[in-house]
Amino acid sequence: MRATGLRLDDRDLEILKILQVEGRITKAALAERVNLSPTPCWERLKRLEDEGLIERYEARLCVKAFSPVTIVFMEAELDSHRAEDFSRFEQAIIDRPEILECWAVGGGIDYLLKIIVRDVDSYQRLVDRMLEAQIGLRRYFTYVVTKSVKCETALPVDVLTNG
Repeated sequence: MRATGLRLDDRDLEILKILQVEGRITKAALAERVNLSPTPCWERLKRLEDEGLIERYEARLCVKAFSPVTIVFMEAELDSHRAEDFSRFEQAIIDRPEILECWAVGGGIDYLLKIIVRDVDSYQRLVDRMLEAQIGLRRYFTYVVTKSVKCETALPVDVLTNG
């Protein structure tokens, strides 16, 4: 199996699967889980990092532990579709911490954004600031999340490498 030109075997895939769920696992425990001695396991892990398959190690925080929040998805359409218009909008989005994710998409809209705020009023104030900043936002559609069904799951390594 290949990913980014790198040849991956079953142990490499198992290492990736384990690390997605247990990022703080010790190298010794990881080696044991994939049936390798520590040095070869460490070499594989280093190779996977060097090839860019592992971007970073991080903690996933429990949002509910902090306070009630509202998750909103926004479809955004821009006034104009020149390269500088996309760039201006994207830079403004990158600078706003409450916008967790943003994807440029094809179809009837230009972007899909995932936003976290305390409440709907906070969301509206964010939108008002975006409109006042004149970043090219022409029209937007709001979808308030009422229930999380499936989110922030590990990448399906088997699916990504078998294609």
